[in-house]
Amino acid sequence: MKIYLAGPDVFLPDAIEVGRQKAATCARHGLVGLYPLDNTVDLAAATASQDIFRGNVAMMDEADAIIANLTPFRGPGADAGTVYELGYMAGRGKLCLGYSNDPTTYAERAGRFTTVTAQGSLLTDVEGLTVEDFGLTDNLMMIHALDAYGCPLVVPRARPADIWHDLAAFETCVKLAAERLLAA
Repeated sequence: MKIYLAGPDVFLPDAIEVGRQKAATCARHGLVGLYPLDNTVDLAAATASQDIFRGNVAMMDEADAIIANLTPFRGPGADAGTVYELGYMAGRGKLCLGYSNDPTTYAERAGRFTTVTAQGSLLTDVEGLTVEDFGLTDNLMMIHALDAYGCPLVVPRARPADIWHDLAAFETCVKLAAERLLAA
């Protein structure tokens, strides 16, 4: 069984090593981890971005499931590319699992990036736009896609010291994927 390993991990300085660690964790549980940086792409080519997209889509098509790292990236919410990949896999009815190493709610994190104030029963930002506040760790569409196509978002009780290299929540997802995929 193959698992597509989505997330902003690909932007880390040690992205290749993180991918190897994740693939090794998958292998220990009888699964094959498909890491986006396993694709060979000439980054100097004019078609590099399209080649990355096509390679990642091919990996997702080959995979039986996705584990998405939804730890907030460059803002209060998950990486946009990872969210697309989660939606792509959910749209194909594949097993979807995800984790975030930041257990705080989306509304709390939004307050780190903009002024959030209460306007009656709603929270709004400095532009007067409503800030989603359902007590969830991220946007309701992602959280409930995981509920519908896999299992609830895995989060630690407390934020780890190194949110990008702590793989405990990831390993929990791998165990859950192994239980579901290998039992089928």
